[in-house]
Amino acid sequence: MLFIICDAVERVIHTLPERDPVMGVTSLDNRLYVLRGEKSAEQIEVYNIDSYYFLHCLTVPGLGVEFGGGADIVACGHNHCAYISNCSHNSVHRVALSDGASTEWPVSDDPVCLSVTYRHSVLVSCSEVFKVKEFSTDGQLLNVLTLPDNMSPSHAIQLSSGQIIACLSNYDHSLHRVCVTGPDGSVLKSFEGSGSQQMNGPVQMAIDRNGFVFVVDVNKNRVLLLSPQLTYVREVVSRKQLKWGPVRLHLDCDKGRLYIADNEFEWGNYITGRVVVYDI
Repeated sequence: MLFIICDAVERVIHTLPERDPVMGVTSLDNRLYVLRGEKSAEQIEVYNIDSYYFLHCLTVPGLGVEFGGGADIVACGHNHCAYISNCSHNSVHRVALSDGASTEWPVSDDPVCLSVTYRHSVLVSCSEVFKVKEFSTDGQLLNVLTLPDNMSPSHAIQLSSGQIIACLSNYDHSLHRVCVTGPDGSVLKSFEGSGSQQMNGPVQMAIDRNGFVFVVDVNKNRVLLLSPQLTYVREVVSRKQLKWGPVRLHLDCDKGRLYIADNEFEWGNYITGRVVVYDI
């Protein structure tokens, strides 16, 4: 794995070795959890969040050994567990962070990115059926949000207002936007951008305590910052600041760090990955 720790956007102050592609990164308390593809796809790597010293791995049986076997990871402090989406099985794994004990429950559709709501349930974005599904921590289906106009969600987060913000792309990938939706899936406000600000493949978000939105714009190899009103602020991470391209991100508001999964893409596959850590 390669971590790059920056105290300014342009300056790298530390690196660690590169390894398999990174499918997701999350943190809880003083631990950093990294989900990888290929050889280590059944394992979550656990690091000290301050020193980045490797501690151990948590093994998740049945997660799969291909890059597509797991699509995202998110931690829940309330239940002290991590959730991992498994698009090979159309399922979600719940992993106890204390001892690695895991269970798996079906989503019935292809899951992509995950998030934890204010009531500690799990939002699962199902892009192929244009839905966001809400599950309890033991896998009971609580609610289904259907998006309009065949817009596929790659990631959805519950805002403090209770509304849902989602990364959306339409069926032929000609329209990409970040939207706040009503309970019926109607779009209340959105950002698409134009010119150099126009997005092409928003795939995952993180939201700070003031409501600012960090967005991975995967096809333009950058991370954007949007205001709480979904207006463009700036590029937080540009193409030139990454060795390859961002595919996932995680924001630690307590420590003021932004973690970027930066993967090398070749011939239709991710082949190498690292995590880039920025002070913000």
